[in-house]
Amino acid sequence: MHAEGGVRPAYAGIEAWLKAHGLEALAAKRAEAEALFRRVGITFAVYGEGGDPERLIPFDVIPRILARQEWDRLSRGLTQRVKALNMFMADVYSKREILRAGLIPESLVLQNEAFRPEMQGFVPPGGVYTHISGIDLVRTGPDDFYVLEDNCRTPSGVSYMLENREAMLRLFPQLCAGHRLMPVGHYPEELLETLKEAAPPNCQGEPCVAILTPGHYNSAYYEHCFLADEMGVEVVEGFDLFVEDAVVYMRTTAGPRRVDVLYRRLDDDYLDPLVFRPDSMLGVPGIFAAYRAGNITLANAPGAGIADDKAIYPFVPDMIRFYLDEAPLLQNVPTYLCERDEDRAYVLEHMQELVVKLARGSGGYGMLIGPHSTAEQRDEFARRIKARPADYIAQPTLALSTVPTLAGSGIAPRHVDLRPYILTGKDVRIVPGGLTRVALREGSLVVNSSQGGGTKDTWVLDDGPAPSQSQTQSQSQSQRMGG
Repeated sequence: MHAEGGVRPAYAGIEAWLKAHGLEALAAKRAEAEALFRRVGITFAVYGEGGDPERLIPFDVIPRILARQEWDRLSRGLTQRVKALNMFMADVYSKREILRAGLIPESLVLQNEAFRPEMQGFVPPGGVYTHISGIDLVRTGPDDFYVLEDNCRTPSGVSYMLENREAMLRLFPQLCAGHRLMPVGHYPEELLETLKEAAPPNCQGEPCVAILTPGHYNSAYYEHCFLADEMGVEVVEGFDLFVEDAVVYMRTTAGPRRVDVLYRRLDDDYLDPLVFRPDSMLGVPGIFAAYRAGNITLANAPGAGIADDKAIYPFVPDMIRFYLDEAPLLQNVPTYLCERDEDRAYVLEHMQELVVKLARGSGGYGMLIGPHSTAEQRDEFARRIKARPADYIAQPTLALSTVPTLAGSGIAPRHVDLRPYILTGKDVRIVPGGLTRVALREGSLVVNSSQGGGTKDTWVLDDGPAPSQSQTQSQSQSQRMGG
């Protein structure tokens, strides 16, 4: 919020608003937001802790602000990065030129559990592998943003981005009206258009789109249903679908209906028991054969996980140079691969200074934050690294930026990251902003919801005068109705 010269211009309105509203008023609005989210049913699931796993993600009522010029720079870098990631996937499942050029060790790709040999020699419709990407960014200085990780399989959280904005418009209409906010409510419309553009070669007429969910026990089940409702498409489980003559159908009260595009929120392993895990009860027998026959599109493509593996992440800048012949617009965090002898020796020696992560971990699990760790925890991670070095990477502990957050003791700085959502069809589409996740515990660098993190609305401020309050409200209503 603050720079050396005082309050950053983008936050001037927020500073005045905070001064005008006492902590009691803000706390009351936070309670109102919680009641709203509970009534709507915006929950996520936490496993392995006993008791009721369904929880609300804490919502902080103080928005996170980005200036338009900051967003434009990020948007260009995100577009560049996702283009290169798609080109990388197309390459490693066909000619493997980047491997032959020696830019990425062959073993890191071909022996990676995220690599799907079944995808070799097959090009998805339009050559797109990751239609929906979530790229996690952190800020470390006034002009310094880093990519923390790439999510190319089934990135979640976009429903919270949309619901957070809706909550702010409802709770603070005057505050929102006083800022020229770039809208995010058209994301479902853009997502549906992206999925329709991915229709397979044998699609007949208007593509039929559906969302495949593992079911109501999945942590993101609310989001699956939310997006299906917003797009006006069906949400289905594996038993709702069947394959006949290499064509996928869903069962409806009016009889079988052909499905052309499936936005699947199901891991590769469970997608088709005839090809992947034979014990899967969640997938659809024969769907992979229908995919290869050009009768259905799976978004994201099976095997897209090779692009978001944390051991592959250090090579993304090389991908950008190799495939696009451009300098990377967004920086990577320096990363040590523990399977390399030299890197492993450094990590074991400097563990107290580093963040150690599972190469294929997610949700903040399997992670050691060196500066906040105990000697016992570091010893345990050292044993794990020595036993399975290829499973771990390490990165420096970054000085993440903080934003004002309503904490128990008042307004206090808390660390945040940002996950913008990038849609790739015939073109790349990015709604301005994304999901800001905030580490609610004082001093914590872990923003994941499963680890006690919360969320904020992310405002990208457009240039020009602020619209009137009535314009802001009518714009929101229009977006929610698909206008």
